Amino acid sequence: MPLGLCHSCEPCGTVDGQGIRYVLFLAGCALRCKFCHNPDTWQPTGRPVTLDAVLSDLARYEAFYRFSGGGVTVSGGEPLLQAEFVAALFRACRRQGIHTTLDTAGFASPEKMAMVLPYTDAVLFSIKAALADKHVWLTGRSPGPIGENLRTAVGCAPVTVRYVVIPGLTDTAADFAALADLLHGLPRPVSVELLPYHTLGRAKWEGLGRRYPLAGVPAARREQMLAARAALTAQGIRVIEAEY
Repeated sequence: MPLGLCHSCEPCGTVDGQGIRYVLFLAGCALRCKFCHNPDTWQPTGRPVTLDAVLSDLARYEAFYRFSGGGVTVSGGEPLLQAEFVAALFRACRRQGIHTTLDTAGFASPEKMAMVLPYTDAVLFSIKAALADKHVWLTGRSPGPIGENLRTAVGCAPVTVRYVVIPGLTDTAADFAALADLLHGLPRPVSVELLPYHTLGRAKWEGLGRRYPLAGVPAARREQMLAARAALTAQGIRVIEAEY
């Protein structure tokens, strides 16, 4: 059985999928997002965990997940970098009737995505930027396999796209037009969850001895979030209701 490299765990998460969830954050990510609020997950240097250890810990809280219609979410870092472990965990959860959610940015080989999707009940797919040049600037990487992995995920499981609204950076008319074009090209419609940019991760950057790249960018205001929602809705994209 493969080992996982775990960064941390939230046994009663409420924002990473439906219901109350056991959220496992795996270590390691190839993206270097300027707005990342968990840069300490970038390096694959987490605590080794076995599948049995995760399932045993999960069992302690299982009643909460079943009562609330929740389940297990694997996040990161980028969980697809540990696709063998995630697939084994999700396969075991399927056997126990526990709902599984993959929280990914899709920056991994299509082969790794294909390993996990057969056992995945839902996908939270983060699009960092819809414009290729802006994606490079924000993440340090070209979009690469992200579009292909998004299309594959949409063809296999219910997908919610997550998009962070960063004032002046990801909320221009061109950004929303590119995002709408990307979503309209998918095999079936998906909903978008708009997330307001915040500066809570700055302390982690500084604690790691790193300069926070977006130090001059303010948190997204309510009116900016409403404008983003209106821009996407006008282009036929369903935006999930949220309080801003």
